[in-house]
Amino acid sequence: MNRIDRVTAILIQLQSKRVVKAQEIADRFRISLRTVYRDIKTLDEAGIPIIGEAGVGYSIMEGYRLPPVMFTKEEATAFLTAEKLVAKLTDASTQKDYSTAMFKVKAVLRLAEKDYLENMEQHIEVIENQYVPRRTSDTAYLQNVLQCIAEKRVVNIDYFANHDQQKSKRDVEPVGIYYMGEHWYLVAYCRLRKDYRTFKFGSVSSLTITDKNFDKAHPLLKSFLSKLSCQQELHTVILLVDKKVLQYFGDQKFYNGFISQKEVGHKMEMTFLTASLNAFARWYMLFGDKADIVSPQSLKVIVSDVLSAISKKVK
Repeated sequence: MNRIDRVTAILIQLQSKRVVKAQEIADRFRISLRTVYRDIKTLDEAGIPIIGEAGVGYSIMEGYRLPPVMFTKEEATAFLTAEKLVAKLTDASTQKDYSTAMFKVKAVLRLAEKDYLENMEQHIEVIENQYVPRRTSDTAYLQNVLQCIAEKRVVNIDYFANHDQQKSKRDVEPVGIYYMGEHWYLVAYCRLRKDYRTFKFGSVSSLTITDKNFDKAHPLLKSFLSKLSCQQELHTVILLVDKKVLQYFGDQKFYNGFISQKEVGHKMEMTFLTASLNAFARWYMLFGDKADIVSPQSLKVIVSDVLSAISKKVK
């Protein structure tokens, strides 16, 4: 990126939030802080009303706005791709809002870019997994929860905990939402348990926005996700699989922690990282007659125990 494009991009970034730190700009463009200071000075000399405070960051004086931005073809295509994902992975309200935003994006495009985007729309699609039924309850309350996060409002949920098969009604203080493994999750402070909990949206049968507010400053969502990944013990599994059955794995291998594979003679050595050897053992049994367990030994024991239990039931 040349300097003129970078300085223009920095100006747009400064308008994207109230305060932008110099390090954020440096990280985005992979430049030194010294270069950031020089670019900011260039904008200041051009008459842009930039306010800078040591140790805080930069902001643009309230009321200043850059004239309508022209998007590149690549940026507009990225918006279009995101629209396809939003339509499949979020709720009706978010889809409607994003669709409205896309009209505004298209409105500032030149005619050539509009034609380009209209053509590209026919070449991008997101297909749902036909073997996994769509769970509309997973996205039913997304906008309600986001609204409560912004307004610091307590929400009341009717929740079914899968681990103990129990229903409960709880008041929670929402912290954030995340998407993982085809499910949406809510991280919140549970007033019933007096601790932070993760709730699967698909297990929330009803959600009510209360008139109660909370003042507690909760940790950022990223801190919970980092803690979640650190707490999860992962097991390395190595299999020797007949090449003939690989075509039937599909996306299932990724759901079960597929990492890599390499040819070993007439077979394929596949490596996985899984959080549950018990769950992996049951998936392995779908094609176990065509695959050898190289490691760990504990996986062989689990498979053997499951087979013994099944054998007793079918006699």
